[in-house]
Amino acid sequence: MAGNSADLVVETVAGVAVILTAGSLLVPLLRRLRQPPVIAEILAGILLGPSLLGLLPGDLPGLLFPEEARFGLSSIAQVGILLFMFLVGWEVDLRQIRARRNTVLSISLSAIVVSFGAGAALAAWLYSRHDSVDGHHVGQLSFVLFIGTAMSITAFPVLARIILEHRLQHTRVGILALASAAVDDVLAWCILAFVSVVAASSGSGQVVTVVVGSLVYLAVLAVVVRPLLRRLIDRMTRNDVVSPRLLPIIAAGVFVSGYATHEIGLDAIFGAFAFGLAMPRGSMKLLKSQVGVPFEQVTTLLLPVFFITTGLAVDVTGLGGTGLLELLAIVAVACFGKLAGGTGAARLSGMGWRESWSIGVLMNTRGLTELIILNAGVRMGVLDNQMFTMMVLMALVTTALAGPLVPRKSYARSDGDAELPLAEEALPGAK
Repeated sequence: MAGNSADLVVETVAGVAVILTAGSLLVPLLRRLRQPPVIAEILAGILLGPSLLGLLPGDLPGLLFPEEARFGLSSIAQVGILLFMFLVGWEVDLRQIRARRNTVLSISLSAIVVSFGAGAALAAWLYSRHDSVDGHHVGQLSFVLFIGTAMSITAFPVLARIILEHRLQHTRVGILALASAAVDDVLAWCILAFVSVVAASSGSGQVVTVVVGSLVYLAVLAVVVRPLLRRLIDRMTRNDVVSPRLLPIIAAGVFVSGYATHEIGLDAIFGAFAFGLAMPRGSMKLLKSQVGVPFEQVTTLLLPVFFITTGLAVDVTGLGGTGLLELLAIVAVACFGKLAGGTGAARLSGMGWRESWSIGVLMNTRGLTELIILNAGVRMGVLDNQMFTMMVLMALVTTALAGPLVPRKSYARSDGDAELPLAEEALPGAK
């Protein structure tokens, strides 16, 4: 146990070293199974936690990651998460849906509605066994809305990585899936913001305060911050070179935006995401190379800390027989919602069964985005440890299914669609 601040710093740094090493060892092994890095890093956390290492004598997880050091690790991870959420918001460009907006909206909305409805129904059944967190009662509405929202998520960054690896970025499947995921994520974050208000509010007056504060803040971002950012970027860009001062200014903006939404009553991740949405899209290639890429390198270094600290909180041994049945139901409902919603909407739009199935499988990918939401659920006091464990395992399974189930054989190129500007270096964290 850390006796003073110096010991705490050393234990935290040692924990980071263990995390980076464990992730680095598992990533190449899982790549052979066509799995993205997020799968390896979550698994590393689960293996280092009570689910495996904790079964050995001597409390090895406690020795490697003391409780005091875990707080430091979580703080480090939050920096990576805020930068990641900024990059996700920056990557979202709703103009991409214009070429096939009807198909994109139908796929996205169908995947969300079916997933949310199925998840909410399942949550109503699960509620009686998970209605208390650390002795505090969880409101049924908050629980049902949160689980429904968590089931609705599609991980935009992981999806982009899978589309690139399967060379689908120039095909109708890849274009529609990624554009639908972008719309899906924006809508899901909006729903989660509402859920967080319901979960955190003690009365209707506080709900109104948070809603009004959120709307005012979004207006400030759109009317004041976005034009200022555009002027700032123009001033700090000369002869295709971006001033190095721009990087810390934007990073400060991300953190201030996260602080602002926290003060309003929402999670800081909403502020980082909203700041990314407010970023100008002009000179995108130049900004990506000199601002986006450094942020992505930071998130690549810090996100494994988030994945593995998340995995450390997963305790498979505590599920028991009833928990395993609940886990199977959660995985089944999660897959049904996205596969039925995405595949059905794509088929009704006139696509063939093979293409429609691939879109459904891709929309079922959850990855890092799901983990961020689940950790937010823990902070809101909505999820107990058992429910958190089952939802993390669901995210792991649904993400792992995409690689094997999406055919490697290339689909025909669709020149009639707006091409997605995907590149390896353009993916936020590539998780």
